[in-house]
Amino acid sequence: MNEIAVSLGISDWKPVATALLLPPTLWIVMILWGAAWLRQRRPAGWLLVAPACLGLWLGATSAVGEMLTRTLVAPPPALGATEIARLRQSAAMRPGETAIIVLGGGREALAPEYGVSNLVPRSMERLRYGLWLGRETGLPVGFSGGVGYSASSGTPEAEIAARIAAQDFNRPLKWQEPRSRDTRENASFTVGMLRPMRIKHLIVVTHGWHMARAMRDFEDAVRHSGGGMTVTAAPMGLARPGESPWLRWLPSNDGQDRVRHVLHEWLGRLGGA
Repeated sequence: MNEIAVSLGISDWKPVATALLLPPTLWIVMILWGAAWLRQRRPAGWLLVAPACLGLWLGATSAVGEMLTRTLVAPPPALGATEIARLRQSAAMRPGETAIIVLGGGREALAPEYGVSNLVPRSMERLRYGLWLGRETGLPVGFSGGVGYSASSGTPEAEIAARIAAQDFNRPLKWQEPRSRDTRENASFTVGMLRPMRIKHLIVVTHGWHMARAMRDFEDAVRHSGGGMTVTAAPMGLARPGESPWLRWLPSNDGQDRVRHVLHEWLGRLGGA
């Protein structure tokens, strides 16, 4: 489906389609539809309004977000001390063969408090973990991200990340991939950039809920470019909410974000995005 949208020149509509398909849009439509029926078809109206209200509530809870994460995207476990030690050994014995690649998660075209462009929180979290992993293993770090489908111009996300990595963390990036607009392009452009450099092993850093689609796209990109590379998942953002169990069933901003992220990834995989 993603290839069809690109061939038809309508890929820029992906943010609009996402907004329409993800909660709370469907629930709002059901409520309005049911409300219109309440006067003349009262039972049928309540059959729409009641489930939609329940969906609005549950779709904004951390408990539902956790369940959907386990069942729909099943993120892999974080890299442990043993895996990190192996990567450190690999970096020492075979330098230049392994690269850490951080996937962009969004940008702010202008952050007034800084007077320049900035990364959104989830993108900053990925960058921080990628730089930490690079420090722990001795591996070079790159960043993949452009301006996205929802924007037409501005500083690419990879350039913003490079500035922050150098100025704020004092750890300059080795590579920048500034053209990609989605995960599939992250993979395609990054593999194309690193293949001439004889990179044989990619460590992909992104959120756990995003990792299944990222791994699929990177493995596809490697296969379509001739193979010869292996891809390892380095998920982050796997911590469970710290609130009491009963609070996880109350609506919250964190719960709503979790549900939307997971459903976005699930729909993206179904649609081949």
